[in-house]
Amino acid sequence: MTEQQKKWFLRSAAVLVTGVIAVFAWQRYGLDKKDVGLVSGNGRIEAVEIDIATKIAGRVKEILVREGEFVTSGQEVARMDTDVLNAQRRQAEAQLQQARSAVEGARSQLAQRESEKAAAQAAVTQREVELDSAKKQLSRTLKLVEDSYVARKEADDDRARVDSAQAAVSAARAHVAAAEAGIASARSQIEGAQSSAAAAKANIERIQADIVDATLKAPRDGRVQYRVAEPGEVVAAGGRVLNLIDLSDVYMTFFLPTAVAGRIALGAEVRLVLDAAPEYVLPARVSFVASEAQFTPKTVETASEREKLMFRIRAQIPTELLRKHITKVKTGLPGMAYVRLDANTEWPARLQVKLPE
Repeated sequence: MTEQQKKWFLRSAAVLVTGVIAVFAWQRYGLDKKDVGLVSGNGRIEAVEIDIATKIAGRVKEILVREGEFVTSGQEVARMDTDVLNAQRRQAEAQLQQARSAVEGARSQLAQRESEKAAAQAAVTQREVELDSAKKQLSRTLKLVEDSYVARKEADDDRARVDSAQAAVSAARAHVAAAEAGIASARSQIEGAQSSAAAAKANIERIQADIVDATLKAPRDGRVQYRVAEPGEVVAAGGRVLNLIDLSDVYMTFFLPTAVAGRIALGAEVRLVLDAAPEYVLPARVSFVASEAQFTPKTVETASEREKLMFRIRAQIPTELLRKHITKVKTGLPGMAYVRLDANTEWPARLQVKLPE
């Protein structure tokens, strides 16, 4: 027999044994003649499990709770080492300061370029006045030349002065254009420095969030089931540190055969009696009925074989009751679940609700 065949044989045997035990338990306890209109099955108290994990990779610095300890929502349960994160935050803060200095420097450059533009515009005005004066002088000189009062050389000199003044105006306007380009460049530098500052600030906030998340807290009231990691161990991002049982979401899982499982509706009343405290009767309601049999032969040919199909049922204990006795709630306890098939059927006296004080 190969290794794979051995594994298949062991798994098949385990399933068969589980089915036989469940059927025997139902036949032994589920058909009590004094419980007319009721069915029962043995089960075990269970609860929703929550893994408390670290968001980022790192070393576990300390575990603040022990296995079996009750914790409340928001309570600190573990801390991760934050030396690297603190160094990253200091680096990001230095980058933010550098970016802010760059913003101030770019603003100073902008002010300087705006002053240069104002000076260039004043020079343009001055050169335009000089050009206008030169043109008027040329006009007067040309009339004098026409009347032969002055030599043509003076007119040529005045025309040269007009051309010179025109060139000065063009140069002054070029200085204004250069100043405007410098202003645009300075504004771009300001925007770039501000973006760098914003990125550095966002990086600080991200690192700070990671530092806050390095302190692991209980998301709900519950009990610590396992310490998955210990102080000094390095865990990957998303690595589990603790396993918590949510004591506000507790239920009993039990099994019933096809004949009755199909008649049970969601919300049906259930009574739970625990082996550890048989003097108490706990109220519950059906919150889940499996859509498929949990253990069944490969092929079901006869009615007698179909009667062996067992369906998983879940009976939810009221949240208000759990919160009232939350420090006393324990999981893993075996017991019996009694289901009322007909809402008009009265609960027998022994299954009337009886709660601890």
